[in-house]
Amino acid sequence: MASGPVFAQAELAKQKNCLACHAADKKLVGPSYKDVAAKYKGRQDAAASSPKKIREGGVGVWVSTHARHPQVNEQEAASLAKWVLSQ
Repeated sequence: MASGPVFAQAELAKQKNCLACHAADKKLVGPSYKDVAAKYKGRQDAAASSPKKIREGGVGVWVSTHARHPQVNEQEAASLAKWVLSQ
């Protein structure tokens, strides 16, 4: 069973509607969290660039477009990115 920060981040992902397109271990509309973590493993810039992609969206990294999520504030985006990259 998840505890502490891990559970808190899973709840935040649920609250911010991340789970509509992402799952921990399987591709939905977007990649799984484990696939994201594997792709960016060892990249020093991943934790810094990922929050911006969460909030502002992006094009062509995984799918043709990643939707903007302005309802996610900067602190939440940083926390979610760190959590996803730790999967």
